[in-house]
Amino acid sequence: MRVVTTEPLREGEALTRDEFERRYAAMPDARAELIEGIVHVASPTKDLHAAAHNALSGWAMVYAARTPGVLSRDNLSYRLDERNELQPDLVLMLSPARGGRARIDADGFLVGAPELVVEVAVASAERDLGAKRALYQRAGVQEYLVWEAEAQQLHGWALHEGRYRPLMPDAEGVWRSQVFPGLWLDVSALARQDLAALLARLEAGLRSPEHAVFCAG
Repeated sequence: MRVVTTEPLREGEALTRDEFERRYAAMPDARAELIEGIVHVASPTKDLHAAAHNALSGWAMVYAARTPGVLSRDNLSYRLDERNELQPDLVLMLSPARGGRARIDADGFLVGAPELVVEVAVASAERDLGAKRALYQRAGVQEYLVWEAEAQQLHGWALHEGRYRPLMPDAEGVWRSQVFPGLWLDVSALARQDLAALLARLEAGLRSPEHAVFCAG
């Protein structure tokens, strides 16, 4: 009987998206992305990444739970086009009923343009701040956040006329989404891994008048 084996994905090899997905499906314990037709295999996840990811995931999930028509997703593969398939750490998006431009396709992948993408960068910082930022801009993702975990620095952009412009924390060190009213991120609390303070700042945003108007709409 002939045994068919699937070669593992290798860093730097050129593949079509279909071949990338076929081989990726045979690697359940790995994480990889296809960027402009080139495979990038993630390094093992260490605590610096995991702790920040956990905090931001909870932050996004609480906002979605308290805001009708907003969906949060964690590590969902994102089909941008035939040469690019990313796996962002976090996504917040409006449901189609609320005018959202992203959706889940018949295969269970994200397609379209989610409103917010968040990446936690450790070993991947160069790609997250460079090639992936360009891809999210091209796809029409309205806001993009990168938490650079080693430097404890937040990078933020908002889409204006098809190009990203910086969207940075205010004088109080709070990043405030322009797309999702009341989505407030306390950068200092994230750096300290103070989850109580992180959620307290978010709670203040959820009590804001602009969030109430957004929910009512």
